[in-house]
Amino acid sequence: MKKLFVLLLVANMAQAQTWQAVPGRIKTPWSEKVTPGQVLPEYPRPQLVRGNWKNLNGLWNYAVTPRSAGNPAAYTGKILVPFAIESALSGVGRTVGKDSLLWYQTTFTRPAGGKKILLHFGAVDWETEVYVNGMLAGSHKGGFDPFSFDITPHLKKKGEQTLVVKVWDPTDQGPQPRGKQVRKPEGIWYTPVTGIWQTVWLEALPETYLATVKQTPDIDQETLTVNTTVVNPVPGDQVLVSAWDNGSKVAETTIEPGGSAVLKIPSPKLWSPSSPFLYDLKLEITRKGKAVDTVKSYFAMRKSSMAKDEKGVYRMLLNNKFLFQYGPLDQGWWPDGLYTAPTDEALLFDVEQTKAMGFNMIRKHIKVEPARWYYHCDRLGMLVWQDMPSGDLGNRWEPRPGIVGRGTDQQRSEASENAYRQEWSAIMDALHNSPSIVVWVPFNEAWGQFKTREITEWTMQKDPSRLVNSASGGNFYPTGHIIDLHNYPDPAMPDADIYGGKQAIVLGEFGGLGLPVDGHVWQQKDNWGYQTFKTAGELFRRYQEYMKKLKELIPLGLSAAVYTQTTDVEVETNGLMTYDRRVFKNPVKSFWEVHQQLYDNK
Repeated sequence: MKKLFVLLLVANMAQAQTWQAVPGRIKTPWSEKVTPGQVLPEYPRPQLVRGNWKNLNGLWNYAVTPRSAGNPAAYTGKILVPFAIESALSGVGRTVGKDSLLWYQTTFTRPAGGKKILLHFGAVDWETEVYVNGMLAGSHKGGFDPFSFDITPHLKKKGEQTLVVKVWDPTDQGPQPRGKQVRKPEGIWYTPVTGIWQTVWLEALPETYLATVKQTPDIDQETLTVNTTVVNPVPGDQVLVSAWDNGSKVAETTIEPGGSAVLKIPSPKLWSPSSPFLYDLKLEITRKGKAVDTVKSYFAMRKSSMAKDEKGVYRMLLNNKFLFQYGPLDQGWWPDGLYTAPTDEALLFDVEQTKAMGFNMIRKHIKVEPARWYYHCDRLGMLVWQDMPSGDLGNRWEPRPGIVGRGTDQQRSEASENAYRQEWSAIMDALHNSPSIVVWVPFNEAWGQFKTREITEWTMQKDPSRLVNSASGGNFYPTGHIIDLHNYPDPAMPDADIYGGKQAIVLGEFGGLGLPVDGHVWQQKDNWGYQTFKTAGELFRRYQEYMKKLKELIPLGLSAAVYTQTTDVEVETNGLMTYDRRVFKNPVKSFWEVHQQLYDNK
């Protein structure tokens, strides 16, 4: 055992010597904890857990070639997966662009056990082809949704297997969803993210297995509906579904493979920011009394809805009660990893500190996070508004103070529309089981906004269990549950009677109070905020004034508000924290204390 430990230590040291983070950028405290032998080692999919898996994160070979060229004749060097090639933690720090291809290559051994081997990618931006032992295993388009391939037919019986991944990403020169990535970062537009940026992993499965599980709570009926997809079922197979409360079984039923179960959850414990209770869920495929495949998951009993209050104003409700929702605009960028947090501890830190500052909601702004981020929100009790990442912006409408947009929809190409629809559907499917998500946001500020009524109504039909904010700060139509104003810097609210007063009203963005902190900025010059201050005290006094204004708007009909923003991002210095997460611009306790007045709805 001691000899084995020494060999592993020597191997890890040799691997580490071939990689170092790109110098010259500020780093988070977790950057120093990143080592090639231990990169984001946590199980990446908390909603569908099995034990037999292998993490492929680590040092891979990479090359960048002209798009017109074939396979690379040789690889350039090493890249640390899953950090995007442009990031410091990748060890490379270079751009790729629309005229080039990014290639990855690594080897692995087949996991022990299991007749089927699935290869999973958390996210790859944007167009991906995957080859195993020289054979095409599959392709995928989409920069924010997880995807998998059954690579069993392409594997050798034993020995090393070769994996090659080819990626093309046009960033802002293509019509695909890409969030705030641009070729030339400035202002509110940031560095491109190309290629693999979430965990890559293998899973060993039996011939018959559960591929998907979808769970939807109904607190009024005290039920949980569970839908399953089973691969290669055998006649006579059954799926045993059971719900658990801290080790005690509360419900159980048996269904046919691919069927739907309705579990009765008696006297359910309701999930909320103040009491984020999670039930355990267990599913087993059984054959002649024996378990063929077993997965573990979790769920929560909670309801996101809206209804009129005693004054006839529509309010956003949680569990049939009005709760003012207040949180920061959270863009999920990192100075060392760009889209990718250095460690799971770092990913958790932002959520924990947001909660500690007294916020009860996060608007995840035109980005989708790894599944573990939503898991942290689920278990900590953080409401989430989930944006669809923007793309194909065209001639976007820019919001004016106090004005709700009433422009026209953009005309997008068929390819552009298809890319949007495909990815939005995949994102909603991937995140459906997360109880923390209470609002879907298809569009932001008319950036690429098209066929608003159709997209909004499709979103509502696809997931009736959540509210839909059709276009946060964008062009509004009498569709969806919410009308949303962006107003900088002061708090404001849209007209409660717009479109007949049939929507809840929210302030989807405001604030943006800036304070650059020397030694903790992305660059030394040309940093900015929507309103910049010289001292933390001046900034906080203005923030206190804004909280008083917000409190005055709540009885007038305001259901929620979003402050810009959680952290500085590149040249934007309007975060509650610096970009490197090393400095809070005012004490956490001070924010918590000033926020409590917003939740007293008496």
